Amino acid sequence: MSSKVIGLDIGGANTKLASSDGKVVELHYLPLWKNTRLPVVLKEIAQRLRPEKVAVAMTGELADCFEDKEQGIRFITEAVEAAFGPGKTAYVNSRGRFQGGRDSIRELAAANWAASARLAGKEIGDCLFVDVGSTTSDIIPIISGEHRAGHTDFERLLRSELVYAGTLRTNLAALLGKVKLGEGWCRTSSELFATTADAYLLLGKIDESKFTCETADGAGRNKTDAMRRIARLVCADLSEISEADIYEIAKQVKEKQVSVLAEAIFEVAERNGLDTIAAAGLGEFLIREAAESLGFECISVAGRWGEEVSKVFPAYAAARLLESENAEH
Repeated sequence: MSSKVIGLDIGGANTKLASSDGKVVELHYLPLWKNTRLPVVLKEIAQRLRPEKVAVAMTGELADCFEDKEQGIRFITEAVEAAFGPGKTAYVNSRGRFQGGRDSIRELAAANWAASARLAGKEIGDCLFVDVGSTTSDIIPIISGEHRAGHTDFERLLRSELVYAGTLRTNLAALLGKVKLGEGWCRTSSELFATTADAYLLLGKIDESKFTCETADGAGRNKTDAMRRIARLVCADLSEISEADIYEIAKQVKEKQVSVLAEAIFEVAERNGLDTIAAAGLGEFLIREAAESLGFECISVAGRWGEEVSKVFPAYAAARLLESENAEH
């Protein structure tokens, strides 16, 4: 099997892969902070797919196993070069372009969203590109084919263009300080007892195959295990809290996450005069609800490019952009 151009989106927890034609889509859970297998898996991908060119976007440089972002970027680029060899790779920078010789290495930090935004700008036009993944939510204003977002995660957090909550890995205690139960309002425990994946598994928004991250307690990914973890959010077990209350907590998780997302979308939209959303990622269902609450038009990336591509859109966008540039030259 050979894919001429592939894109890689190397994050702190997940490495996503897509070919430029969208026929090859893969997601690998490879946490960088845990004796990572990233270099080994990249070599396996290189041998299996034998690509002619590789487009790389990254966010994993922020992982806390690295002293600073430059150390993280160098680790990732060295792993990529060792796997695919010299002359095959191109790296997306925070402008959504491929790094040139005069660019600072730091411009490669947290640039996966810039690849997505550039492709969305080309093919959809003026919009807010919103991508809710496993860990974070990007809200990127695109006007006249160019993104108008901050160039670093820090800048984007300041401008509400980055919301640090996702569909799988977010600690429920980070979203909910209190929950409403049959007995009344209850404070939550700020331990890592349960994550958003548990809530969305119970609500039927993801299935076990999409529960790709580790569980908070190291146990299974079935609904009973998820209920047990959510019960711990209020320092209870399954003998102390009803199934109805557990499902009610899961519903409140979704309501809160939609509310937080809608608030940030509105802030960015108002600042940029936009009211159309292009929705991507595993959490498209959250974006649709947020858009509906705001009365905004919502274009589904899954509907346009396919559900599997939507989940790895930065990798797909990077591959498409590199293929386009190669064709032009």
